[in-house]
Amino acid sequence: MNVLILGGDGYLGWPMAMYFSARGHDVTVVDNYFRRNAGVELDMGMLYPVPTLQRRAAIWRERTGRDIKVVIGDLRDPEFMRGLLTGATAYTQAADPSFSGAPECVCHFAEQPSAPYSLLSYKHANFTLTNNLLITNNLMFAVKDFSPETHIVHIGTMGEYGTPNIDIEEGWIEIEHKGRKDTFLFPRQASSIYHTSKIMDTDLMWFGIRTWGLRMTDLMQGPVYGIETEESEADPRLRTFFNYDEVFGTVVNRFITQAIAGYPLTVYGKGGQTRGYLNIRDTMQCVYFSAMNPAGAGELRVYNQIMETFTVNELAEKTARVGKSLGYDVEVKSVENPRKEAEEHYYNPTYQGLIELGVTPHYLTDDVMESMFRIVEQHKNDIRKDIIFKGLKW
Repeated sequence: MNVLILGGDGYLGWPMAMYFSARGHDVTVVDNYFRRNAGVELDMGMLYPVPTLQRRAAIWRERTGRDIKVVIGDLRDPEFMRGLLTGATAYTQAADPSFSGAPECVCHFAEQPSAPYSLLSYKHANFTLTNNLLITNNLMFAVKDFSPETHIVHIGTMGEYGTPNIDIEEGWIEIEHKGRKDTFLFPRQASSIYHTSKIMDTDLMWFGIRTWGLRMTDLMQGPVYGIETEESEADPRLRTFFNYDEVFGTVVNRFITQAIAGYPLTVYGKGGQTRGYLNIRDTMQCVYFSAMNPAGAGELRVYNQIMETFTVNELAEKTARVGKSLGYDVEVKSVENPRKEAEEHYYNPTYQGLIELGVTPHYLTDDVMESMFRIVEQHKNDIRKDIIFKGLKW
């Protein structure tokens, strides 16, 4: 299959590119290095240096003999986006000799992915909205105009749902009102500008699906943890980004880094915030199985992409237990919650669809967490305590 990965330099995009390539698919990745540049802008670097996208593709070729094509550019430019589906370079409309045809599948990771970043200032909020929505809209129109059979796999977020006091279904809910029934997208109630942009993404694409018969799978993903994937185990240079700051670092990755650095685990408020989590290896499976089982024309297929739920307190307790077993003096500390969110709430999402497709879950066992400790502690001397927590508020 010819696969186009938007946001192919990111935490999930690069491992996904290797995952498809290792299974014999033709892969093109596109990125503009936003995540790297944002880290420089905010002085919040990664745990270890990561080679450029071009260099990573060259290392992958050396290790496997397989090619991953790299394209650098800004997907907010509609002509650049359209050229990815037609083979014409932006503006000149000259033919790209390496173009292998319109993709059968587009995996859409190309969005500003951080709730804290989206609320740093009105400028960061504006960037989040314009970046995320323009890219999604450009993709939708390019597919409509040039390749309507292309299947879009979009990475959404469980944060779109919020924390309703009812069970969260997989994307859809049937409502009976005054004796009549209909099926609607499950109600959304975002807690940040970033999550609001993701709701708008879904609405944009649902419009395109209803109006033009496009086909899309929307994956409502929970926070992802982990570093290593099967494809990166043989060469550390192929590892994905690892952030541990409060802007781009996810909570499990942050807690493990804090434990190794001797920094008290930052539990926000009461610590009862419950979310659904998954291993980075399961993200690879979920996207892959979704791509291999595409939605039909005019269909929006939605899966809740999580494997188990935890409270923040449970994650902190697990991190402390594993850390202490490895000789670290781990302290758990409750700090004033910098976020506007419920700290104790009902949370019961349904998440069987992807397992029914064939995904085999990896659970957050003590052994899995210990393996993450072992990788992070290799870079212990590079951890910067000053960027772990600055109390960004909204």
